[in-house]
Amino acid sequence: MIRRREFITLLGGAAVGWPLVARAQQAAPPTIGLLDPRSPGTVEDLLRAFRQGLKETGYVEGENVTIVYRFAEGQFDRLPELAVELVRRRVSMIAATAIAAASAAKAATETMPIVSILAEDPVRRGLVSSLARPGGNLTGINFLTLELVAKRLEILRELVPALIRLAVLVNPGNAASTETMLGGLEPAASAMGLQIQVLNASTGSEIHAAFATFVRERPDALFVNLDPFFTSRRVQLATLATRHAIPMTSGNRQITEAGGLMSYGASTTDAWRQAGVYSGLVLKGAKPADLPFVQASKFELVINAETARMLGLTVPPSLLALADEVIE
Repeated sequence: MIRRREFITLLGGAAVGWPLVARAQQAAPPTIGLLDPRSPGTVEDLLRAFRQGLKETGYVEGENVTIVYRFAEGQFDRLPELAVELVRRRVSMIAATAIAAASAAKAATETMPIVSILAEDPVRRGLVSSLARPGGNLTGINFLTLELVAKRLEILRELVPALIRLAVLVNPGNAASTETMLGGLEPAASAMGLQIQVLNASTGSEIHAAFATFVRERPDALFVNLDPFFTSRRVQLATLATRHAIPMTSGNRQITEAGGLMSYGASTTDAWRQAGVYSGLVLKGAKPADLPFVQASKFELVINAETARMLGLTVPPSLLALADEVIE
């Protein structure tokens, strides 16, 4: 039998222990599940931008927030299972960094908050009901790259005045993005009197095969669709384009920095930073339904002048004046 004094002592010890347990539970940091179709080594600068956005809202990875990374390594068909895995882990929210990742996350959960980074209109893709009031569990950043296809073609024509035959490289594994891009490219090319040839590549060997076709058919330039896979293969693309003297344009400055001729599009780095800010707001209690989609407002024209010289092209002064960066 426990004496009254012993019972009071035990009870007092338990009372001290309860707050400690509660504080330990409260101290567990929130967890972000980051879902990306690429390989981790290809997005290091973008991840730094995402962490910077988190820091702006008071979150530092490893201190008061944990990030669980899931990379599909270029295999888009793995994204649904990776999204389900994050949901089962009961992360606090999902950061989906491409349209395919956002679609997979949205299919995996209707309640867990999702912050996405998209290159096209989320309303048209059926992910949200409106940009101003998304209305569900998903919001994010739309950096409008696919809407800038016509402008990119105009700039390419200025850089390559003899442009008539345009090769277009797309990833068949990212069919929805390809369909949307071609829907904007084909009428713009037709209006400019351009002939286009679409080639598919979803592996490194298929990129080599596409360039073998370019060597045989000699297009005047190459238009690379904005796609996480092509960003991850930017060194291979730039090396082959330089070797075979093919002017190459894209919507991603990383490809131009690797040796492509030019790029025009929204700043992906800034989009990832903004996604970090939105993720921080969600962790603080904001609901995606009430956070309007951020429309990109920072656009970049990057021209690789060294590549232009190698191709025997002269960059017009008008474009040099417009360029946000000229790589010498």
